[in-house]
Parts: sequence; structure tokens; C-alpha cells
Amino acid sequence: MSKPTLSVVVPVYNEEEVINESYRRLTEVLEGIGETYELIFVNDGSRDKTLRLALEICRNDRRVKLIDFARNFGHQLAITAGMDASSGKAVVVIDADLQDPPEVIPLMLEKWHEGYEIVYGKRLKREGESAFKKFTAKVFYRFLDKMTDVDIPVDTGDFRLIDRKVCEALKHVPEHNRYVRGIVSWLGYKSCPVEFERHKRFAGTTKYPLKKMIRFASDAIMSFSYKPLKLATLLGCLTIFTSVLLLIFYAIFGQLNPITSIVIAAIFIAGLLFLCLGIIGEYIARMCDEVRNRPLYLIRKMHNFDDNDDQ
Repeated sequence: MSKPTLSVVVPVYNEEEVINESYRRLTEVLEGIGETYELIFVNDGSRDKTLRLALEICRNDRRVKLIDFARNFGHQLAITAGMDASSGKAVVVIDADLQDPPEVIPLMLEKWHEGYEIVYGKRLKREGESAFKKFTAKVFYRFLDKMTDVDIPVDTGDFRLIDRKVCEALKHVPEHNRYVRGIVSWLGYKSCPVEFERHKRFAGTTKYPLKKMIRFASDAIMSFSYKPLKLATLLGCLTIFTSVLLLIFYAIFGQLNPITSIVIAAIFIAGLLFLCLGIIGEYIARMCDEVRNRPLYLIRKMHNFDDNDDQ
């Protein structure tokens, strides 16, 4: 069987309320393009009816494929698995919640035909999100831009098209704490944006609560920057320098109370030491993940990847 022009990867986690509409919208757009395609759903350990609904879609449409994870491995690894299993000349990653409109895909494809190897969606507006979410997202992307040495476009997510050569290059970057959009930028291929307005979710709730967002931000910064380590060293030096100046100041003016001064200084320095150790610990933990060399994800079953039987 010949390889399709386009592979569309859709990670899903507890998306029973939206998966059918997502399939309908994506199919409508992809059929209108006039190119051969495959649609790959990656079930990331859903606990609702998502898997059952995805299987029904697969049975009715052989162009739809399904990867069923053994458990929940996370959004970034679901994206990775879908790209690893894709066979298209170009690969699009899009979430199932329809906040990123499928109707933008033809514009991405046009840019790809012009010679761009990465075409990323750039959000002009974010509908249906709280002021807190919008503010923290804005701060995060700009903070990340300042903290890293890699040029990661601001106001972009994982919604993007990548060329087959980029997809193959990603397979040679087997990091466990993955920040896919950062890795794609690090690869350095020819890229351009396609601007769009992000819609509110079609249904359901966000799969990125504050706890996951903090973890996601941590992975992004620590995967692409050593500046936190340098900051810890700088803070340590400044603390020691400041404490010496304070000691000299109080000694000269005769206001030094030995007991209280020592206690306050000890507490302050201990707090900074713990902060520095925590930052260093994050890097060591990531090194341990890489040294263990566990598989990035485990697949329970794959559907429609073989023309005859499910794998």
C-alpha cells in the first residue's frame, strides 16, 4: 500500500464528549484537501468511553488508525507515539478538543508545498480560557524565550505540521521528559507560522490543570536551559557577599547582636541552599531517567496499521 501524503496525529485522553465531532471535522477538512491521508488517534490511557468510540470509528473507516497505550503516559509521549507510527510525507499534530481548528490544516499544507519543513500554528486569540490561564501562558512563553538558548516561537502549542525528515530526526532524540515543540525548534529546520484564533473547547474539560502545567513548564525550561543552575550559583555568591557586607556594617556601627545575627543568617543561607539543591536535584532526576533508559511508552494494541488484522 502506498504511503499517504498526510498523517494527522490526535492524542486523546478522556475525550468521549468530543472524539466523534473531532473525527467528523477532521475528516471533512482532510477530504476537502484532495490528498491521501491517515488519521491516527493515540489513546493515552483513557478511563471513559474514549477507547470504545475510537474503535467504532476505526471499524467504519480504515483510514483511521488507533494506538492504545497500556496506561497513561502523558500528552507529549502520546504525540511522540503517533509520530513514530505515522507514514505520511508530512505529519500534523492536533488535539481532539477542537480548540485548534482543523480548517487551518490546508493553510499549513500550502506552506509545506512552498518548501517549509515546519509549519506551526500561532495563536492570535485564545477563546474560552480564564484570565489566569491566559496570563500564565503569556508569562510562561516569554519567560521560556528568555531562559533558553533555543528559539522557541511564543504563543504556539503542539499544533503544527512537520515534514517527514523532521519526524525521522525526532526519533533520534529519545528524551524521556519531553517538550516536543522545543525539540522540534532545536532541530533547526526551515519553519514559518500560520496565524489563527484559538477557539474554546467543543466539550469536556482541559487535560492540563495547574499541576500539569507546572510540570510541563519545568520540563520545558530544564530540557533546554542550564540557566537555573547558573542562577543558583549566582544566588549563592550574592548571599555570601551580602552576609559579609552586613556583618561589616553592623560591626562598624556597633549594632551587631551575635546571637540574632547568626540565627537569621543561618536560616537565610539554609533556605537558599535548599533552593539550590532542589534545582540541582531536578537535573539529577532527569539524568536518572535517561540512564535508566526505559521505553518512552508501552502500547497495548494497534488498530488498522495492518491491512488485514489489528496488531
